[in-house]
Amino acid sequence: MLQHDVIIVGGGLAGCRAALEIKKKNPNFDVGLVAKTHPIRSHSVAAQGGIAASLKNVDPEDNWEAHAFDTVKGSDYLADQDAVEILTKEAPDVIIELEHLGVLFSRLEDGRIAQRAFGGHSHKRTCYAADKTGHAILHELVNNLRRNGVTIYDEWYVMNLIFEENQAKGIVMYHIETGHLEIVQTKAVMFATGGYGRVFNTTSNDFASTGDGLAMTAAVGLPLEDMEFVQFHPTGLFPVGVLISEAVRGEGAYLRNSDGDRFMEKYAPKQMELAPRDITSRAITLEIRAGRGIHPDGSAGGNFVHLDLTHMGKEKIMERVPFCWEEAYRLVGVDAINEPMPVRPTAHYSMGGIPVNTDGRVRCNSTELTEGFFAAGECACVSVHGANRLGSNSLLECVVYGQRVGGKIADYIGDRLFPEINEQQYLDEAKNRIGQLLNQSGNLRIHNLRQQFQDAMSDHCGVFRTEATMAAGLEQIQHLKDQYNHLFLDDKDIHWNTELIEALELQSILKVGEAILTSAYHRKESRGAHSREDFPTRDDQTYLAHTLSFCNDTGVTIEYMPVVINRFEPKERKY
Repeated sequence: MLQHDVIIVGGGLAGCRAALEIKKKNPNFDVGLVAKTHPIRSHSVAAQGGIAASLKNVDPEDNWEAHAFDTVKGSDYLADQDAVEILTKEAPDVIIELEHLGVLFSRLEDGRIAQRAFGGHSHKRTCYAADKTGHAILHELVNNLRRNGVTIYDEWYVMNLIFEENQAKGIVMYHIETGHLEIVQTKAVMFATGGYGRVFNTTSNDFASTGDGLAMTAAVGLPLEDMEFVQFHPTGLFPVGVLISEAVRGEGAYLRNSDGDRFMEKYAPKQMELAPRDITSRAITLEIRAGRGIHPDGSAGGNFVHLDLTHMGKEKIMERVPFCWEEAYRLVGVDAINEPMPVRPTAHYSMGGIPVNTDGRVRCNSTELTEGFFAAGECACVSVHGANRLGSNSLLECVVYGQRVGGKIADYIGDRLFPEINEQQYLDEAKNRIGQLLNQSGNLRIHNLRQQFQDAMSDHCGVFRTEATMAAGLEQIQHLKDQYNHLFLDDKDIHWNTELIEALELQSILKVGEAILTSAYHRKESRGAHSREDFPTRDDQTYLAHTLSFCNDTGVTIEYMPVVINRFEPKERKY
């Protein structure tokens, strides 16, 4: 049995930053970090547009209070305002620290860090590294892991959280290359496992974003928070779903329908293309529904709109958003210097997740906390994004709360003793689970079941929702869940059995998807990214509350938890 003072699951920004903070506070702490990919391939590396902070390099009128208000308003007043205050107050110092670590931010002519406009922000406060910001930050954090003595387990799949008597005691992990199982005994477990976009059929997320951390949390009886709030990014490259960063619109690109009109004027006349993402995604969807979408031949009635950069000029495009140009050219053959990009909304970000307090301690219900269990980043819900995240606040959350939670873990473990674990019990359970999957005699392939489930989620719980469509979706996914025991795996080996990993990931997708759809079904209002056509208005009297979803063998039960409102009173959201 392996031992570490702390084990962190997830190699992205939140996990890496937490690991570095723990070592910074006490270099003698033994920190392990496990990821199912190499950490540098974590999905944080795909974040493009930037990281928000009121540095005032471009806009001297900016301040943390304005950033906080924009964030709370963008969240449709569901964000916890104490958490937002921490996020926005600490943002400037975090950027300076990243710069000192070696992050290569884009610069103004005088050498200061450049800042650009982003949707829903009232000031130009988004710091960036061209359109590869996540890549630039993650590289520097990963470079610092080994230098600070963090033990890295890359390409290990974590199968289970060991959670007994309300305490996280360790994890069960499977080495993808060799099939070797290990139990890790630890004083604290931190989940930083990212999002779950692969629950849907079209997403900007990579193939590893399957919600494993959330599924493991739910499996031990702990709740998930605000799962109905899934952000659909307005500009997914059609038809592949890959993200075209909001930075493109921040630099001046236009959204146009089949008539060539900049249609955002109808939906957000002040912010236009830089309205918050939920508003912009709904606008695109409504234009397509109204027959003003575009076909590949340019005629009306298709299922995408145009993102037009042609007026920006080659020099600006290749300096500010070169990766977005490259993606469009490589994947769909569009040269954005001379022709518009085809885009439509794509599942992008998870506002909900594992419920935590502002120290990253995981909740066991609305009033009590677990022991030894922490979470941060996209897999967690602290909640700084509420019902809708503003662009460039996600990288900020990962770094601010990664740092904060790492510090709190260092304080927490102190001189705590290792908990007792029945190693053999957990090894036997993991072996039996793997053996059952390898040996069951079904006739259904993983791809087919996964595709059907992802299609059901997209069809029944997409940008717009109704009670009837979601009820039909819940019935359909129950049927699909029952089909899991009919899977057949061709590969019976334990070495590099990617089919086995996909089967384990599919279990996560099924559990997380059911929580999303059930939470959405019970919230009978429209708020942020959750848009009900049968309940088109926000209902603060009934639903100004966080959803807690408890997953069990018979389904999902729902409870609610108060929102922290200590600075900005909820009011109508206009842009």
